[in-house]
Amino acid sequence: MRKIVIVLVALLLLAVPAFAATKIAYVDLQKALNLSKSGAQAKADIAAQATEFETEFKIKQGEFLKLKGELEKQADLLSESAKAEKIKEYQKRVAELQKFKNDAQRKLQQEDSKRTQAIIKDLTEILQGFGKDGGYTMIIERSEGGIIYVADDVVDLTDKLIKAYDAGK
Repeated sequence: MRKIVIVLVALLLLAVPAFAATKIAYVDLQKALNLSKSGAQAKADIAAQATEFETEFKIKQGEFLKLKGELEKQADLLSESAKAEKIKEYQKRVAELQKFKNDAQRKLQQEDSKRTQAIIKDLTEILQGFGKDGGYTMIIERSEGGIIYVADDVVDLTDKLIKAYDAGK
């Protein structure tokens, strides 16, 4: 897909008569995501949620390590059935700890994806307005479009996009 876009852009640029009437701009959506107020807030919220998960994980890990220590200290004193019960509980805690960690990572990824997609949707709508109002033939996403060279006369709409997005929020 990326190769097709690059070939189409190259063909467009090579068509000299068409180029005279062509107005192209680019935008860095990753930069807009990182520097917009909503994007920064989303990153801060997810970081706070990650800290909460980390704190909860450390508590659970402490309980687990306590159980492990008890098992190691009492291993020689316990009967076989009591030892088997402690080992079973230990294995259950290992599984619970791993499940908690995996669930927390999945929740963080889902929240990040959900918030990122919502911001991208809003940014895309603003860019469509820029395209219509500014008379642009094409607005290319800098990082995903594989742009290698940008001439000085090609417009970068990234900062304008961030301002418009923040003003709308």
